[in-house]
Amino acid sequence: MRSLTESVELDRVLTQRAASRIPPGVGKVLSAVEEAAESTKLWCAAAVVMVSLGGRRGRRAAGAGLTALAGAQLISNRLCKQLVDRPRPPKEWFPHDEADDRPGSSSFPSGHTAAAVAFTAAVAPAWPAAGAACAVPAAMVALERVQSGAHYLSDVAAGAAIGLATAWLTRRAPRLVLRYGIRRAAACGPGGSGQIVPSPR
Repeated sequence: MRSLTESVELDRVLTQRAASRIPPGVGKVLSAVEEAAESTKLWCAAAVVMVSLGGRRGRRAAGAGLTALAGAQLISNRLCKQLVDRPRPPKEWFPHDEADDRPGSSSFPSGHTAAAVAFTAAVAPAWPAAGAACAVPAAMVALERVQSGAHYLSDVAAGAAIGLATAWLTRRAPRLVLRYGIRRAAACGPGGSGQIVPSPR
């Protein structure tokens, strides 16, 4: 119980410190980037550019990015926010009025961060240069969610973890399904036992 209390207090201190140390000018830039990313506009626009300029590689990167983004939004907004009803950080922590313009949904996790990280992490393996370009606004979105008072630092960290996990699943799931299908076909084919034997690790 003590460790939980200490963790909550550390989260509070880090959130306040991170928000208070960002200069107002930087905060305006972060807010502009976050506004562009609202409702996934920024990431959809990035996907269109990839498809237009990147050929087959661009189409693959855009498809992976949008698939991971959709999965991250589903997990963070439709699942986690329904299970964890965490209030937003107190408005008095933040020396600006941006905290007045916050959604009424649960603070945990940060759906904006989950979407940004998922898209970027899924794009990077298919097109590293595009992934590196997307990493800059993705990091800015994550920082803005704390600076604006919309989230605790732990909310943003959880959103980033969801984004990374969703991107990993987006890349691995087709291989896992294919592997399962091959093993299933071998088991049910002539001479097969009808049972799927786990492959050696």
